[in-house]
Amino acid sequence: MAPAQVLSGKAVSAEVRDRLKNQVAVMKKKFPDFKPGLAILQVGNRDDSNLYISMKLKAAAEIGIDANHIKLPNTATEAEVLKCITALNENPAVHGFIVQLPLDSNKPINTEKITNAVAPEKDVDGLSSINAGKLSRGDLGDCFIPCTPKGCMELIRQTGIQVAGKRAVVIGRSKIVGAPMHDLLLWNHATVTTCHSKTSALAEEVSKADILVVAAGKAEMVKGEWIKPGAVVIDCGINHIPDSTKASGKRVVGDVVYSTAKERAGYITPVPGGVGPMTVAMLMQSTVESAQRFLEKFQPGKWSIQYNQLTLKTPVPSDIEISRSCMPKPIGQLAKEIGLISEEVELYGQTKAKVLLSALKRLKDKPDGKYVVVTGITPTPLGEGKSTTTMGLAQALGAHLHQNVFACVRQPSQGPTFGIKGGAAGGGYSQVIPMEEFNLHLTGDIHAITAASNLVAAAIDARMFHELTQTDQALYARLVPLINGIRQFSDIQIRRLQKLGIRKMEPTTLTEEEMHKFVRLDIDPTTITWQRVLDTNDRFLRTITIGQSPTEKGFSRTAQFDITVASEIMAVLALTDGLEDMRRRLGRMVVASSKTGEPVTTDDLGVTGALTVLMKDAIKPNLMQTLEGTPVFVHAGPFANIAHGNSSVLADKIALKLVGQEGFVVTEAGFGADIGMEKFFNIKCRYSGLRPHVVVLVATVRALKMHGGGPTVTAGVPLPKEYTEENLQVLANGCSNLSKQIQNARIFGIPVVVAVNVFKTDTEAELDLVTQMAKEAGAFDAVKCTHWAEGGKGALALAHAVQRASQAPSHFKFLYNVELPVMDKIRIIAQQIYGADDIELFPEAEQKIILYTKQGFGNLPICMAKTHLSLSHDPERKGVPKGFVLPIRDIRASVGAGFLYPLIGTMSTMPGLPTRPCFYDIDLDPVTEEVNGLF
Repeated sequence: MAPAQVLSGKAVSAEVRDRLKNQVAVMKKKFPDFKPGLAILQVGNRDDSNLYISMKLKAAAEIGIDANHIKLPNTATEAEVLKCITALNENPAVHGFIVQLPLDSNKPINTEKITNAVAPEKDVDGLSSINAGKLSRGDLGDCFIPCTPKGCMELIRQTGIQVAGKRAVVIGRSKIVGAPMHDLLLWNHATVTTCHSKTSALAEEVSKADILVVAAGKAEMVKGEWIKPGAVVIDCGINHIPDSTKASGKRVVGDVVYSTAKERAGYITPVPGGVGPMTVAMLMQSTVESAQRFLEKFQPGKWSIQYNQLTLKTPVPSDIEISRSCMPKPIGQLAKEIGLISEEVELYGQTKAKVLLSALKRLKDKPDGKYVVVTGITPTPLGEGKSTTTMGLAQALGAHLHQNVFACVRQPSQGPTFGIKGGAAGGGYSQVIPMEEFNLHLTGDIHAITAASNLVAAAIDARMFHELTQTDQALYARLVPLINGIRQFSDIQIRRLQKLGIRKMEPTTLTEEEMHKFVRLDIDPTTITWQRVLDTNDRFLRTITIGQSPTEKGFSRTAQFDITVASEIMAVLALTDGLEDMRRRLGRMVVASSKTGEPVTTDDLGVTGALTVLMKDAIKPNLMQTLEGTPVFVHAGPFANIAHGNSSVLADKIALKLVGQEGFVVTEAGFGADIGMEKFFNIKCRYSGLRPHVVVLVATVRALKMHGGGPTVTAGVPLPKEYTEENLQVLANGCSNLSKQIQNARIFGIPVVVAVNVFKTDTEAELDLVTQMAKEAGAFDAVKCTHWAEGGKGALALAHAVQRASQAPSHFKFLYNVELPVMDKIRIIAQQIYGADDIELFPEAEQKIILYTKQGFGNLPICMAKTHLSLSHDPERKGVPKGFVLPIRDIRASVGAGFLYPLIGTMSTMPGLPTRPCFYDIDLDPVTEEVNGLF
């Protein structure tokens, strides 16, 4: 009988690798940015494991697989290993994932628990109980097979012998080789016997085998004379036996006596060079198969997201009724759908979550999506539906056009919610849900800002009081107290010393003059610009007297409360790009000037670290969802008329990474384009470095009729009949405001799409007139939108227009250079955006320009605090006012946030309640405990 044909694993594995290399090339041709991903997790530093891993990494590189080796120290605990596995399970770039065994840790680790923690769809080693169970019941097309048995099967196929009907014997019953080999042969229709160390008459069983697979782990256990003539022999063993002829004193042999077995077998694998190379090749094959399965289910860069189906009703029910009619997805599910991993998400119940900034770090090399800002014409007091349009557009792009899309909006203040406006979650079938969660406390960010702002206010008055009532020595003893007999400066005190030019670290070495400079902020009470805040509309806090208690020893002063969302800390939150940046911004906030005219900061007060602690959770964006299940970031809420009016830079940045290059982020700028949009471009984009692709300008027939000469629109009062009857002439006159706001947007070099938010009283002739005049004024496109009544379906025309506009050329530019003098920057905004003839500086404003320029703040951008109800400073002047001079009564500095804000007209930073506030209608249902009465 002729000797057996040698089944060379080296040769077969080379063929497999070449085939896989071609398959990967085809994938990359179809999806240029896609690569199969393999992760190898190692615990410890065993030499044999290092060798095996290097072989796998080399094979992966040759094929075009992106392989990542994660190495944990041998001190790693089971919990640490499981945490790493969870991250890899959730990483969409990892398609195959193996844990290198054995686990070399000096801590107790349950190996089976570890292997079972690997996601079955990524378990390319096939070691999890789920994959083993599927193999044992014959689900070969829906599982991963352990690599060694899979390699053995490939070698058997190379012989050309049909497995079906043959008698097979497997020696060994390990979970890695023997047991899965038995199942694999069985489901390929062989008659299989498994033998092991307790099997009697082993030679007799072997002699019956047409196919023999040996994985006993015992050197040369199977003798050649046992082999059935012509049998296929697959030797999985790797053993070392003494050999004095070798330099190492040993040689490698298999579980079969090769020299005699090859004389009887028809085919046989050598050791080494047989099964070993096939194991690595099969790992690569399983990884490529996993990547192919991924591509069958998902398009690279596209979310696999479940959208909610709306059941539309006519007439449209109340917002709260619609909100409650839709069951939101568990927020953890949504987070997973959009590519967040569990360690980046902090759940606040089932409907909201915070997203950690580590997500931005992980995604930093990913390309950004398309950036869309939603703004509007000058509104009526009722609002024209920017939030509703933002949600409708997001729902249309996501649930209907299947684009990755994120909406990013501000958190509403409870002042307007309980005052005049009601909720701010959008409306109708285009809103954030649950709306009561959105409109009330959410995750407590505004409360954190309130606490932080009031801590600064308390620190200011306390410091002035103590400086007025104590000597330098007494102040110093309290500011730098003896602790265990030692005085020591804190970090923040060292920064103050450095600011003062004192380069000393030892508290006992300061001279009396240095001590005086250190302990005396010497705040001028008349220059204090920092106010206490409250997230409630309360007109009686606009001017107050503090320090009336006898314990304050007569040190009273006039002060005021602002609404929380007007505070500088809110602006800092909205403009920061990370925790350290927030710390720096919080530290450089200027609260007053000293009596010598030097700026006094929160860092000087020693409060920066405490503020950072209070804000450490607020900095994380809040994740919610729309009615149709698209994601929404709700983060920061600065007012647009008395602050910069945009949601956070961080939310936008994370969202832009998550949606990917072809996706969309739709963010909303407060009030009209002259207010929120101008600040979006000149302040937010200047600090974020982000460049928008499209402006969506929301208009309504109602507001345009008001600008064309219609009667006054008042919140809480029924609309006059002029607004519910067709009047094309008044409407055409009012389109001057629309034209001006289109012009304002185009100044920045961005294409403008006008969204006409349709009301049921609008006529087709009116709607056609608005879209026609918008296009004539230079809009890229103008479309009618019915998203309030129809959800995303009603914003499909808008979504298509935005897609087209995002591909159009744009040439973004800022309105002014920040290096210009303060007065010139204010004048540019007044003349080019508002249409003013000029500006008029009140004496106090003139003095502030001189002061801030001297203090080094003259190169900050400008944030105009102006009425939102007119392009001018007078809310009664509608349309496009002409021939007016813009009065600048004062200027304040938000140095930490990074802007100067001129106060125009009689703007108040604390709104008041109307005669009949919204809270008349708000209550808790005594049975369901649901919130009733929110709009």
